Amino acid sequence: MLVTTHNVDMRTTREAGIREAKARLSELLRDVQAGREWVITERGKPVARLVPASAPRGPLENRLKRLEDAGVVERRAVAPSPLPPPLPMANEFARRALDEDRGA
Repeated sequence: MLVTTHNVDMRTTREAGIREAKARLSELLRDVQAGREWVITERGKPVARLVPASAPRGPLENRLKRLEDAGVVERRAVAPSPLPPPLPMANEFARRALDEDRGA
C-alpha cells in the first residue's frame, strides 16, 4: 500500500488507493477515530477524504465555555449598553415592511 503522510492543520493525513482502502476499511476507520485523516485516491488523484465526524455542537453556553477555557474568547466584564430607540419613520410603507419582516 502506498501511504503518503502529510501534516494538514496539525493533523496527520495519509493517502490510500481505492482498492487498498476497500480492503482495509476497518483499519482506516480506526485511524480516523484516532484523529487521522485519510485521502482516498484513484490513479494518484484525490477523490475522497475520510475525516473524524464532528462532535454535536451542543448549547451555546457550553460552546462559549469551551472557547473561554481554550483562551479563544473572553467574557465582557460589564454588560453591553442597551440599544437606542429606533428612529422615527415618516414613510408608512417602510414601517409596515419593517414590521412585517420582524413578524410584528
